[in-house]
Parts: sequence; C-alpha cells; structure tokens
Amino acid sequence: MDHDILVSGGGIAGLTATAAFAHAGFDVLCVDPAKPITARNAQGADLRSTAFLQPARSLLEEVGLWARLAPHAQPLQIMRIIDAGGPESEARMSKEFDASDISDQPFGWNLPNWMLRREMSAHLETLPNVTYKTGVGAQSLFTRTAEARVGLSDGTRVSTRLVIAADGRGSAMRDAAGIDVSTTRFGQKALAFAVTHDIAHENVSTEIHRTGGPFTLVPLPDFDGRPSSAIVWMEEGPKAQALHQMEVAQFEEAMNLRSCGVLGHLKLASERTIWPIISQHASRLNGERVALIAEAAHVLPPIGAQGLNMSLSDIRVLRDLARARPDGLGDTAMLDAYHDVRFKDVRLREAGIKMLNRTSMLNAPMLRDARAAGLNALYSFAPLRKSIMQMGLGAKG
Repeated sequence: MDHDILVSGGGIAGLTATAAFAHAGFDVLCVDPAKPITARNAQGADLRSTAFLQPARSLLEEVGLWARLAPHAQPLQIMRIIDAGGPESEARMSKEFDASDISDQPFGWNLPNWMLRREMSAHLETLPNVTYKTGVGAQSLFTRTAEARVGLSDGTRVSTRLVIAADGRGSAMRDAAGIDVSTTRFGQKALAFAVTHDIAHENVSTEIHRTGGPFTLVPLPDFDGRPSSAIVWMEEGPKAQALHQMEVAQFEEAMNLRSCGVLGHLKLASERTIWPIISQHASRLNGERVALIAEAAHVLPPIGAQGLNMSLSDIRVLRDLARARPDGLGDTAMLDAYHDVRFKDVRLREAGIKMLNRTSMLNAPMLRDARAAGLNALYSFAPLRKSIMQMGLGAKG
C-alpha cells in the first residue's frame, strides 16, 4: 500500500480526519483540489464561522489541534433565540439558554473558517505520517476486497486500505462508489459575512426568527478595536440574491432592520458570500473500502451548530473503530459497523433541523404566533429546556 488512508477533501472535516488518523498512528494522504485560502480578506475566503460544541472540542484536544485553535476561539456561553414575527421587525420575545444550566463550560467555541483552514493546515505540516497535497484532487476509484486504488488529478495512482470521502456535498468519491443521495431543497439561500457593532456580544449567540429563515449572529473576537460577529442570514432565494447584490449602504440598512438592533448599529466588515440551503443524506455511509463523512454523508441547514459537529462525530466513531481493529482497517466489518453506529443519529438530527428550518421560514402571522408560543412553552418548562440543550450538544448521539 502507498498509504493506510486517503482523505479526499481538505475542508475542516477533511483536515480534522487527517489529524485524527495520523494521531492514531496511521499513514495518511490528504488531497484537496483547491488551494487553502487562509487570509480573511483574500478573494474566495470562507467567511462563515464554525461553532465547536463541547464534544467536538474533546476530539480536537485528543488529536493535537485544540492547542493551535484555542487562542483564536470565542466562547459561546448563551444561545439567545428572539422571535420577531410580529407586524414590525422588532423583538417581541427573547429567551436565553445559558450553558451554566447544564455545564461548567460554554456550549461551544466559535472560530472563522478561514482561520481554521490556516491553523489546521499548519498542524498537518508538522506530522511525519501525513502527506498533504493541495491543488490535487481524487478523481477515480477502483476497489477490491483488500484495497482501493484512487486516480488523482495529477495523473498519479494511489493504493490505500481506506478512502475517507470528505469531499463535500457533490462528492466525487461518493459518486464513484455508487452511493445515492436524497436531497431536499428549501428555496433558500444563506448570506455569510462579518460585522462590527456598537454593543459587546458578551459571548451570546443570537438567532432572530421572522420569515425566510433565521438571522444568526455568532460572537467573534474584536475586529479593528470594535466588537465583531459573524452573521448567517437565511432568506428565500430571490430575496437573498437581491441582498447579495445591493450596494453596501442599502445592504447595511436592510441588515440593521433585520437584526432588530440587538447589538446596536451593525457595520459590514467583510465581503458577502452566498450559498444554497439544502438538506441531503447519503443512502449509506459506506461502500467497499470507502467511508463517507461530513457533507459527503449529510448536509444540514446551518441551524443549531449541528453540521460540523455531526461530522466530527463521524470522525470519532470511524477513528475508534480503526484503533480497535487496526488490522481490519477499511474492511467490510469495520465500515458496516460505522454505518450502523452513525446512520440513525444522522437521520434523526436531519429530521429535527429540517423541522426547525421550516418553522423559521413561516410567513403567515397566525403560524408565526404559534412559533412564538412554542418557544415560550419550551423555555418555561425547565426539565425540557435542559434536555433540549443536552441533546443539542450531542449527549444522545
């Protein structure tokens, strides 16, 4: 074998998987057709941010990544949900879910995606059992019972015991393995960008519900001496496209109206990126010598910080199975066990996030009133509130 494992995809999940399996003692090749963009203001930078929940941090600590990330991480102590579904775009109900109700730690820690790429890529360069190639992608796949052979875009062929497909929602390795996907489209797009604001966020993540989808402000470290947050603004596709194309002054007026003034005046502090919102899951999480993780396996709307944290659960389960039987790396028994452990949780969380997203999109005033009443009821019953928070952290998964 050229390598024990080939990881196809150098996004956050692919880089984490590479570090995790290298830390477990395997020889890993990670390939990514894109060059990593590791500067905030660079063309094409990923301006989204990622919240690592408590279980995700424990995995990052185990594999040596957290020490690099911790200095840049912003704690998420409180999750605030605001209903602004009344006649005017203003908060009519605000409920705060405090991590101190269930833990002595924050819910999670937020980092900008471009910075994650920078720090994770740098960590891989220090690992002797990692080969990290950018500008090179996995294109073809041929498997046998004992091995997988992968054709790369630079013309080379690689033999490996296990292929980890971390190559996104349009995964080439998933397609090459003949694994189907089921996709739900919501008619939404999401804008991602960073802002500065007048009022300090005090480590509070705020999700504002009106119509079209949530408007979410997630804490970032200060920028240019001012408090800063990352925003994901979900809207019906045509409206999101119009917002993306607005002049800055007009866009700032629209986002300040939508934010209900919760952090004072917002000022755009980055470019705006836009992408479609879908829900998607693979029919299986494995094929012969292939394991699907992250968006190759499941895609969710960006609600509740579930997407990447589910991906890290994929990595943990797959890593633990490999460590338990290193001689069986990539065999049918290992990969069937991986599917059995993860698939039910993936489908359950997908169903929950789809329901929350559809609720956030409501237009009819009566249904928006029902949404507000439901939020109030959930918050008011303490045992249910704590149970929901624990489930969101992944305590059941």
